[in-house]
Amino acid sequence: MKYIIACLAVIASISLYAQDRVNLSGYIRDEASAETLIGATAYIYDKNIGASSNEYGYYSLSLEPGEYEVEYSYLGYDLRVEKINLTEDTRLDIDLTLESQTIQEVVVTAEAEDAQVKDVQMSVNKLEIAQIKALPTLLGEVEVIRSLQLLPGVSSVGEGATGFNVRGGSIDQNLVLLDEAPVYNSSHLFGFFSVFNPDAVKDVKLYKGGIPSRYGGRLSSILDVRMKEGNAKQLEINGGVGLIFSRLSIEAPIAKEKASFIVAARRSYIDVLSRPFLEGDATDNILNFYDLTLKANWNINENNRVFASGYFGRDNFGFGDAAGFNWGNSTATVRWNHIYNQKLFSNLTLFYSDYDYQISFGDDSQNGFDWNASIENLSAKLDYNYYINSTNSLRFGLQTIYYDFSPGEAVGRSEGEISDFSLDPKFASENALYLENEQKLGSKLVLNYGLRWSYFAYLGKGTSYEFGEAPLGDSRPVISATAVEGGDIIADYNNFEPRFSAKYQLDDKSSIKASYNRMVQYIHLLSNTTASTPVDIWTPSSNNIRPQLADQIALGYFRNFQDNTYKLSVESYYKDYAQLIDYIDDADLLLNPFLEGDVLEGEGRAYGVELQMEKSKGRFTGWASYTLARSERRVDGINQGDWYAARFDQTHNLSVVGFYEISDYVTASANFSLISGTPATFPTSRYTVQGYTIANNDNLTRNNVRIPAYHRLDLSVTVKGKKHAEKRWDGEWVFGIYNVYSRRNPFAIYFRQEDRRFGPQEPVTTEAVQLSVIGNFIPSISYNFKFK
Repeated sequence: MKYIIACLAVIASISLYAQDRVNLSGYIRDEASAETLIGATAYIYDKNIGASSNEYGYYSLSLEPGEYEVEYSYLGYDLRVEKINLTEDTRLDIDLTLESQTIQEVVVTAEAEDAQVKDVQMSVNKLEIAQIKALPTLLGEVEVIRSLQLLPGVSSVGEGATGFNVRGGSIDQNLVLLDEAPVYNSSHLFGFFSVFNPDAVKDVKLYKGGIPSRYGGRLSSILDVRMKEGNAKQLEINGGVGLIFSRLSIEAPIAKEKASFIVAARRSYIDVLSRPFLEGDATDNILNFYDLTLKANWNINENNRVFASGYFGRDNFGFGDAAGFNWGNSTATVRWNHIYNQKLFSNLTLFYSDYDYQISFGDDSQNGFDWNASIENLSAKLDYNYYINSTNSLRFGLQTIYYDFSPGEAVGRSEGEISDFSLDPKFASENALYLENEQKLGSKLVLNYGLRWSYFAYLGKGTSYEFGEAPLGDSRPVISATAVEGGDIIADYNNFEPRFSAKYQLDDKSSIKASYNRMVQYIHLLSNTTASTPVDIWTPSSNNIRPQLADQIALGYFRNFQDNTYKLSVESYYKDYAQLIDYIDDADLLLNPFLEGDVLEGEGRAYGVELQMEKSKGRFTGWASYTLARSERRVDGINQGDWYAARFDQTHNLSVVGFYEISDYVTASANFSLISGTPATFPTSRYTVQGYTIANNDNLTRNNVRIPAYHRLDLSVTVKGKKHAEKRWDGEWVFGIYNVYSRRNPFAIYFRQEDRRFGPQEPVTTEAVQLSVIGNFIPSISYNFKFK
């Protein structure tokens, strides 16, 4: 706490220096919809002073009294210049207009053209929805998560795997936020589609390193997705119809330029379309997903604005009445923006998040099995932006989260006899204070430094287990079990998490950047399968599982060419992990009250180099990215205590993405990926007993081979209708081919014995079998429309 007090003292002295200044502040918005613009800039060139709008579109400039010419800009919008005579604090809201000449080419980002070079942030990728919509997709559906995997440092273990991996981290090390509420499973249909409806998404930003102190709770990355607020000026309808699902969104003013809403829905119907081709009980099979996204906002007055948003989605997978499986996310967020004065902006957020799944077997009341599990949390978060002066911008705040883990309510029935396998729920709280300051030192050096203090408590009501010692690699035995009353603290932890970023401007076109961050993760996803599944278990840190830690340093060089048309970035990073979770061989993680006895603790390291060359203007745009990286772990009791490759370690990752504007109405796009195969554990020997082959791993090595490399080419063509000034309906056809040359990329490789009886002297025949989730090219056609 003394470090935070010291920082406050320094900032207080800076604030005193700014007393003789006045402030220019307000919101920067889209003129057509009144939607606020994130990352728009207000800049005074003759003073070399500027500011960017925050997550709510608010900006503030601290200046000496006088006359100024302020340029307001946002890529894809006309530049607006305002001449202002500042004699006192002034509120000026700015509406920007889309460029008069329609830009058909896809822009890579909606930030300032030179943001890559000028901003202090590094290891951050911002994707524009227009760009995501132009990428080739599986079955024609616009995909946020799969688009991220084309960026440097981001990958997946293969098709059919949920989530994504960032810089050598597991999927649970990514904090996915939708309007500030966490989403615990970001995928539909086992990873083929994401939970984010593109018609409702406003902004997508991925932090891979240099993570500001306002974020915490995960080790590897923060994916911050912001929803649209809804058109506050007129009715707007967007939608799309594809081969297996459709979507529709409606946004409109409730009170013009005072309040608005958006409602967006999607539903797949592959099971409905396939039903006429099925026979017997198969006609009752279920395979679908749906989601509903909604948001409303109200400008109470010029200093107060409130938002309410929610997401409700579900996947359903079943075989008639005999078996069923479903899972889904629900989130609800309420936020209040308040402007105290031109310098001080605040946001209060309250959110609820729930992820649950249900499994059932049996088609009568006497025989069957039902299993329900979930993780719920409630949170309150208060954030402040204090614009001290033109060279210092301060953020500070606090957050509290309450967790309710239900690892399994499981009941089996056999001839009417009931067996209860349920596990006790677990409870925890996580609290944090943070402080960060962005400071400009002269015209070349910018710093962003901060500190986060986090406190976590594992709470009763429940049973606290203590485990004894065991040989390395074996389950530890339970030596005591203690009943704990509700609200009592079983175990608690607290950590300081320093953050630092720096940018040095070499010239107008190039800069170097460096960053360091410590991250702490208090909740963990328990999974020992090839890829994470919807039934993996979330569990809190406890008296037996310590929080995971990661320290990351990064260094980068950034350069723009030819009036910001070409952009080059080169970043290197090193991550050091401590107290990582892994498991003994053959660990039992499902409905196991003593699973903490199967958990091992180790260390890890991840390091690499990321290169990206991007072209952001002209008829041809796109980027090429290459990542050379390693991700390794070392755990006593695994792999004889030696370092081994993590399951998601991929040495080489190449992505090439291109968009070409053939005409004003036709655009083609393509992407190609080439990725090293992921590690796997293969047997090193075998022996035969009574005609059956038993595989054996002599040295108990972990991830001792790699499966073959993954590569894939996708193509897409978008044909737009002609635009007329009086025309309110716009439509486009999208034709695509996923996996053009029918590559059968390996997801996993397993071994099996030929299914027959062998003679006494006959050698037993075995074979390796490659499992590919997608083995052929997949064509698609979809129609997207907009009405306003």
